[in-house]
Amino acid sequence: MKGFRFTKYSPNQDPNKTTFENLLDIFLQLVTMTGGDVSEALSWLTNLDNRYGMTNPSYGIGDFIDELKEKGYLTEDNQKGEIKITGKSEQQIRKSALEEIFGKLKRGKGGQHRSTHTGLGDDRGTDRRPFEFGDSLEQIALTDSLRNAQVNHGFSGDFLLTEDDLEVTENEFKTQTSTVLMIDISHSMILYGEDRITPAKKVAMALAELIKTRYPKDTLDIIVFGNDAWQIDIKDLPYLQVGPYHTNTVAGLQLAMDLLRRRKNPNKQIFMITDGKPTCLKVGIKYYKNSFGIDSKILNETLKLAAQCRKLKVPVTTFMIASDPYLKEFVQEFTKVNNGNAYYSSLKGLGHLIFEDYRRNRTKRF
Repeated sequence: MKGFRFTKYSPNQDPNKTTFENLLDIFLQLVTMTGGDVSEALSWLTNLDNRYGMTNPSYGIGDFIDELKEKGYLTEDNQKGEIKITGKSEQQIRKSALEEIFGKLKRGKGGQHRSTHTGLGDDRGTDRRPFEFGDSLEQIALTDSLRNAQVNHGFSGDFLLTEDDLEVTENEFKTQTSTVLMIDISHSMILYGEDRITPAKKVAMALAELIKTRYPKDTLDIIVFGNDAWQIDIKDLPYLQVGPYHTNTVAGLQLAMDLLRRRKNPNKQIFMITDGKPTCLKVGIKYYKNSFGIDSKILNETLKLAAQCRKLKVPVTTFMIASDPYLKEFVQEFTKVNNGNAYYSSLKGLGHLIFEDYRRNRTKRF
């Protein structure tokens, strides 16, 4: 037996796509990784082409750049003369993220979430019940009602259908939900040679595109938090970068609760993507910081907000993309106080977990 023989493997490009389309997929990935820096992304793409030969003598990277401009993916129309991506590129990046993360999952009903409550809703269910005064004609289950009439009155003589024979199909309420997604942009998100911010951005873009296209009545607010917390627009996600920050979880939760108070939907929730413990707290105009272990002062303020969220019936789902034992202890205590959920996820499984939790929370009332 000779054993295993290994050879170099070079994945084939999609034969159904043009050279431009194949390069576009890679370019959009690189733009996401570089935080929207087009020049750096094109530099990386050129290096990849030199190494793997993605272009050919009749179509080079220069042709690809020209076509990006012609098709509206890039623009130089700004005061500094810099090359930047356009809104078309931003939307394409979100669509690519949606396909990459949620593309293999089963599709649900377009645009709405089912709940467990029945009544005067707008979606036909499968449950049947006797007709009651006030039910609309559209709800009547004709086949079942005719069968009841034949069973109750027989086939002889004139056909008789009474109110007692009628059955109706229950309509199901469809819920709306307001979600705040908190993304940790502290320095630890790129420490130890692991890029954690890019997968977090992709998940955020995929969730945003999912809600915009399939659940348009829902709302999604995105917050980033480091030493402070601030809200960003969906279109800003590709440009998101990690800073030299500590982790002020309290500031993120405070802003998330402020945003949710303005929403009129009965269902509200917070998703928090982080890789570490809270290490920062703002006291007046100064920052109280401690990166060495779990500081009791910072922890107590964080748990107070967890309790407030629970009182307001706002569950917090924490996606911890790290597995240190003392971090698990913090997450477990935080989750217990809030009565929310917690997942210890690898970067690879992050998107699937967020989708499943988002979908599950749509079928219940908080």
